[in-house]
Parts: sequence; C-alpha cells; structure tokens
Amino acid sequence: MPKFATADRPDRDQLTAFLRGAHRAVLITHRASGGLQSSPVSCGIDDSGRLLISTYPQRAKATNIRRDPAVSLCVMSEDWNDPYVHVDGTAEVLDLPEALEGFVEYFRSISGEHPDWDEYKEAMAKQGKCLVRVTVDSWGPIATGGFPPELAE
Repeated sequence: MPKFATADRPDRDQLTAFLRGAHRAVLITHRASGGLQSSPVSCGIDDSGRLLISTYPQRAKATNIRRDPAVSLCVMSEDWNDPYVHVDGTAEVLDLPEALEGFVEYFRSISGEHPDWDEYKEAMAKQGKCLVRVTVDSWGPIATGGFPPELAE
C-alpha cells in the first residue's frame, strides 16, 4: 500500500509535544556573506518550549547566531520517513558558566536523568561548550513525505 504525504497544522502545545520526542535537526543560520549555513544537530527542549543545542563557541553556528539571531530548523523524527517540522525562531548563545543549568535541561530532555549531574556539568565546562537556545516564533505543519494526497482519491 502506498504511503501518502501528510501535513497537520499543530497548535503550540501539539508542536511542543512533537519537539519533545524529536531530537535530530538541521539548523540553518546566516553567514556574514549573506549565504546560509546548515548544521546537523541534536536538540532538546526546555520547560519554556525553547529548543536547546549544545555546541562549541568557535563553531560557525554559534558565530553566525551571535551576529544574526534569526534561525530556522528542520526537526526530524528518528526514522527517515517519519514526521518532521520546520520552525523559525530567534536564537541566543549562552556561554559558561551561564549555560550550565541549560546543559542539564538539554541532557534531561534527550536522555533523561544523568547518574552524576556534577560530573556532567564539569565535563561541559572542561570541554568549553556553549548552549544555543532557540525561541520558536513560527512553524509549519508536522509533515510526512509520500505520494501527493490527491492520488489517494
């Protein structure tokens, strides 16, 4: 049986529920030249519905966001043919030590509880990580690929 494309328009609560279970994304930022930079990332979500991404301060995504906070993400389910959603938002980069509690939310939203939070925070500090936090401003449908729906008729 063929699979037909879907495009369901979620409200914010439905979007947040989807994002809680989807941790793979492609983050799009703006280069200084005006071009686009795409970065595959793992993302979590905090209690305020903001997307969280762990990275390093010297990475292109962090540099670009510091200059231009407008970002887009395509957030995908684990399996290639499962649902995805496009979101647009405003990002900020949190440096250490301000980022430490955000790292806890990031880890917890993706992997659950850590056996030793002090050890985890120490590792983030030792690695010199920073945290990207994206406030979602708008979004498209939660969609799946497949044949055009009109072919089902």
